[in-house]
Amino acid sequence: MADGLFAYAVQLAPARPPLNSFVPLRWQRDRPDGPPNVVFVDRAVGPEGLLHVLEAGCGLLTAMVRTVSPQVRAFHAYGVSDPEGFAAMGVVETLVHTHDVAAGLALPWAPPADLCDRALARLFPEAPRDTDRWPTLLWATGRTELPRHRRRAFDRWHSAPLRNEEL
Repeated sequence: MADGLFAYAVQLAPARPPLNSFVPLRWQRDRPDGPPNVVFVDRAVGPEGLLHVLEAGCGLLTAMVRTVSPQVRAFHAYGVSDPEGFAAMGVVETLVHTHDVAAGLALPWAPPADLCDRALARLFPEAPRDTDRWPTLLWATGRTELPRHRRRAFDRWHSAPLRNEEL
């Protein structure tokens, strides 16, 4: 999560954000089967240190989204996006991965419905609107079934701005 939040913030940061590629950071694996990342947390600092890094990633993305023009566009693998899109991506990543962690620890957890609704509206405009928002977000990301809807295999969200605004 921390890596994703940082990467989203970095995409928006340049005076002229790239439209055809990621900002050229050095991505590497911490272990052979691990994901390629830029941000790593020192395992010796434990969960509290990890939470500090997550908070820092959230803060960086929040600052970028609040300070860059809404007309800014930047590359994402699912399509060029705007600050609102990157904010929604950060929300979805945070919510669903927090769910993954909570489920792995057998802890109940559910975010506010309005936050889920805003993320769904921005990144999954095709999602049903007459269902509970949190289960719908889990369905949209391929994590669960939704009554009256076939289980979805997540492959991407809608990164492009929803309005046809030109730069």
